[in-house]
Amino acid sequence: QEAEKIRIKITSLGLIESRITADETIQQLFVECRLNNFLAEETPLSLPKPAGGQRIHYCYSTVINVDKAHNRAEREYLKSILLKPDLPADSLKFTVVSDPPEDEQDLECEDIGFAYVSLKEIFQKQRDIIEQDIDVFDSQDASAVIGKLTVTVEALQALQSVHEECRKD
Repeated sequence: QEAEKIRIKITSLGLIESRITADETIQQLFVECRLNNFLAEETPLSLPKPAGGQRIHYCYSTVINVDKAHNRAEREYLKSILLKPDLPADSLKFTVVSDPPEDEQDLECEDIGFAYVSLKEIFQKQRDIIEQDIDVFDSQDASAVIGKLTVTVEALQALQSVHEECRKD
């Protein structure tokens, strides 16, 4: 049932010239997606960092279940997004992560950028986000855009279902 799911698709990532494209220790990238503190899904592959102006294609999709029976906490979180207009954490967070090369496994994975999709905005506009470029902000300078992540977030039906439930409660 669609009302019990949030579908997320990470299509591609493009970088613009920045400290990231210049940093030779950053070679492989993967993307993690998180709903509040719950779920971290990540692209199964880390791909070679694209040159400025080019894109790497993940074509990865996942589903976050928000049904009452098995995922009550996630559903309650969605309710809080709709009921508390000032809740700061109302977004899906995408993290672009640098994956150390095979021969340098002593290096740590490093978060290099963040992108966000507001679930509250999807509900307010009554429109899912389909194949849309969102800004990726530098993890060391939140005002600097380092690239674009193309994503799809289909959450409207789940949010409408949760909203309907709130009205009944």
